[in-house]
Amino acid sequence: MNIAVIYGGTRPDGNTEILTEYLIEGIATEKFYLKDYNIKPIMDMRHSKDGFQDRSDEYNSIIERILPCDILIFATPIYWYSMSGTMKNFIDRWSQTLRDPKYPDFKNRMASKKAFVIAVGGDEPTIKGLPMIQQFNHIFDFMGIEFAGYILGNGNKPEEVIQDKNAFSAAAQIRNTLIESS
Repeated sequence: MNIAVIYGGTRPDGNTEILTEYLIEGIATEKFYLKDYNIKPIMDMRHSKDGFQDRSDEYNSIIERILPCDILIFATPIYWYSMSGTMKNFIDRWSQTLRDPKYPDFKNRMASKKAFVIAVGGDEPTIKGLPMIQQFNHIFDFMGIEFAGYILGNGNKPEEVIQDKNAFSAAAQIRNTLIESS
């Protein structure tokens, strides 16, 4: 079982990373910190006769490394009641990959995966983060990805998530599930 963690945060050792690292403790994973990659925004050329153009960035290098994975963990802080801009930018580029002749089976390969979402924010994230979870659900549904679970943790200031015992309990349960299925 290959697991990839896709980090959408920009703060080193932020609350989302703390919770996610607890979840994957003892499990082999490949980690992608989107902030460390040059990923240009999508240029929507779906209706152009020339179609999407190569963006000459590092986006495809991530896609090539997550395609063999069985499980994807999307870890994002909750920014303005949604996923981070870096995470959204990454997912937006899937539109381009769906039409890229280098990845003719992109959707089918993504449909073979399970996904989890780990998100941490302040201002009642277990309630106000639900629209973001719904957004991920729609994304995964469109791609055929099995949405295996999510955790919404509470934390705004550095390391504040450590106080959220419910989030850490949920992370331990998901970790146990991942270990049992490996």
